[in-house]
Amino acid sequence: MTGNTRHGGAWLRRFHPAPDAGVRLVCFPHAGGSATFYLPVSRMLSPSIEVVPVQYPGRQERRGEPCVSDIGELADRVVEELLSLNTKPLALFGHSMGAVVAYEVARRLESKEIKPLRLFVSGRRAPSRTRGGRVRQRDDNGLIDELKELSGTDSQILDDPDMLRMILPAVRSDYKAVESYRHTPGPRLDCPVVALTGDDDPQVTLDEATAWSEHTVGGFALKVYEGGHFYLNSHTAAVLEVISAGIAEPSMTGPPASDR
Repeated sequence: MTGNTRHGGAWLRRFHPAPDAGVRLVCFPHAGGSATFYLPVSRMLSPSIEVVPVQYPGRQERRGEPCVSDIGELADRVVEELLSLNTKPLALFGHSMGAVVAYEVARRLESKEIKPLRLFVSGRRAPSRTRGGRVRQRDDNGLIDELKELSGTDSQILDDPDMLRMILPAVRSDYKAVESYRHTPGPRLDCPVVALTGDDDPQVTLDEATAWSEHTVGGFALKVYEGGHFYLNSHTAAVLEVISAGIAEPSMTGPPASDR
């Protein structure tokens, strides 16, 4: 049986129920993205891994709810939902803005003595590396230009005025959240971190991706793929192999590893 099944309240989805899976993979979308971005991940990893994408408010079936434009609040709400689920080892995967939300969720979980198996951060510079960003202040045409440049939004949506009117409020709110985010110093993560990035991503340099190593004592690896900000759309199988292998490994030790 497959379907858009709610799992853990309004915030979590389970497209392919996998009650016998030994591991839960929680997936966090990019700015303007939704849980359905991870439908292919769920299809390919289930039933061995229970894939649980996060659905932020303000989009799809939650579009009638106010958007949340603060990374900390998003993380707090997701942690509340995760704590309500049955106990199962979990890993976290986030792309772009989702990587920051996943990182803050990992920090909160570890403060409660819940250590994720892995934190996978994709298409995002380390929290300690900041850039000036004002995409949220652009008019609607400016937001659309940004979406086109990053090539992560279906062209059918970009060419449909009605669809654009539905998604732009969430896009603007998400950019406000990620552009206003500032890292709060604190203990480094205990869980291993795997950073994934495209070699031609205008949002992330290799140095900025490598800087994720500064945020964990649990081991670090860097995976670099050919492509831009949404490199993963062209390297889905390779990315899923990294996720599956990372979840299967009990630990990461030694110096940071790079796979370019």
